[in-house]
Amino acid sequence: MTETTALLDTVLESIRDAVVVCDDARRLVRANKAFEALTGHSAAALLGGGDPDAAAAGATLTAALSSTGGLWQGTLVCAGGIGKAVEIRVAAVNGDGDFPSHYLGLVCQARDGGRDRGEGRFGHDDLTGLPNRDIFLDRVDRALLHCNRIGGSVALLMMGLDRFTMVNDALGHAAGDRLLVEVAHRLRHCIRETDTVVRLDGDKFAMVMTIADMDDSVIVAEKVLHSVKQPFAIDDQEVVVTFSIGIALFPQDAGDAPGLVKQAENALHHAKVSGRNQYQFFSKDMNRKAKLRLDLEARMRRALANHEFTVFYQPKVSNEDERLVGAEALVRWIDPDKGMISPGEFIPVAEETGLIEQIGAWVLRRSCEQTRGWQDMGLSPVKVSVNVSARQFRSRSFIETVTDILGDTGLDPRWLELEITESMLMNDVELAVRKMTAIRDLGVGLSIDDFGTGYSSLSYLGRFPITTLKIDRAFIADVDTNPKTAEIARAIIGLSRGLNLEVVAEGCEVAEHVAFLRTHGCSTVQGFYYSRPLPADQFQQMLAAGRVRRPKQ
Repeated sequence: MTETTALLDTVLESIRDAVVVCDDARRLVRANKAFEALTGHSAAALLGGGDPDAAAAGATLTAALSSTGGLWQGTLVCAGGIGKAVEIRVAAVNGDGDFPSHYLGLVCQARDGGRDRGEGRFGHDDLTGLPNRDIFLDRVDRALLHCNRIGGSVALLMMGLDRFTMVNDALGHAAGDRLLVEVAHRLRHCIRETDTVVRLDGDKFAMVMTIADMDDSVIVAEKVLHSVKQPFAIDDQEVVVTFSIGIALFPQDAGDAPGLVKQAENALHHAKVSGRNQYQFFSKDMNRKAKLRLDLEARMRRALANHEFTVFYQPKVSNEDERLVGAEALVRWIDPDKGMISPGEFIPVAEETGLIEQIGAWVLRRSCEQTRGWQDMGLSPVKVSVNVSARQFRSRSFIETVTDILGDTGLDPRWLELEITESMLMNDVELAVRKMTAIRDLGVGLSIDDFGTGYSSLSYLGRFPITTLKIDRAFIADVDTNPKTAEIARAIIGLSRGLNLEVVAEGCEVAEHVAFLRTHGCSTVQGFYYSRPLPADQFQQMLAAGRVRRPKQ
């Protein structure tokens, strides 16, 4: 391969424009990946024959590229037999002789007011050639009318790719588009001719089918899951994705098309939050939970606007002399109508909706403000730890947010510690190390929270620029009665000391916990034995005393 040929290959496969090339005899010799994404035809099918739709497209392209140096307009048969209006700009490539050696065609979708020739663009997805949202409800309506006339049921499968954004982030949007084209191709082979598969938007697809029994929808759902999870070859790289599927049935779950779509979407949401790579049928209980979740989300947005969130502080205590040496900042929500809302109830919804970024930034700012305020009152300074969510940590603006808050509040960075869980760091270790290093360069402490319950990434622990390990409460709960748990706790304490890290044990609830930890060298403890999380005014009183007295036995 010459250097020029290698350069041409790189250019053609990198650009997002669809390009085809033919030789001087007008034989097709090349089609790039962008062309595959536009039409749904693989280059192999286009050049090798055997596929009637690809053969028809090839004949059209050969005719188009015969109009040397001009503009060709017409309809190109895409995968699935869908006609797509295109414009092909043709250019001659001169070789060493007197005549051109190749002809190059730049293929783009025709802009004619939104309607293609032939079957047209209306009602069909530009990328995959599948029916789209424009006619989706019409297809559902037709299926329902058909069943009302002759009996039977309709199954609506709402489907979403799991973690599709990771493919876009890792390989680029062009690769993501090619993946969607391949997914659409596989879905076509999972249904009968009388059924419909559509692309709604993004990575979301749907299937509409008439069924005689609920088991028919199960068979199709399992076929889809199996088909999609087989590896895809994208840019010479193996890509594995999975589907989550929500299923709603007519007439059992809804009596009209909009209702059936809503119930299928509820079922899809349930499938995703229940672990992904699975199907879930709609149930009335699921609908009730969906309504409660939507209500909770609306109330959380109101709570942010109305300042209903507050910060409680749980003391961290020296295991030697009961001095107050720090605190963990914990968000609490006091709803004016319902009172205290459990964090276990609202935090998962906040993470799912993205509100956790706003809430997390507010907690960080408020904690820094209050800590600086206590210092200005002359109280002895202690380090305050603030939890960081995975969504916050992944945000591109996270470091900037921390820097701005420290600058605005005037808090010395050494009095702030950010708590990060193990699992947050493992998706992209190199990026995690860079972000953590930037945080440490600010002078802010870093703690690995819940250590031992995530990936237990001992091989990476030496690379992470952390200052503290927190032993998870799961290893403290029975440390005084379970020899295996006790050994794990001792090992974590020893590991921390060997790496010159502070070690903090959370979940200390009885005197036996504290005694065990003191005996084995854990210097800082946190838990109900000394104090529950406290409102800011009560923590301030404890801070003024400087010590946390053990409760009387």
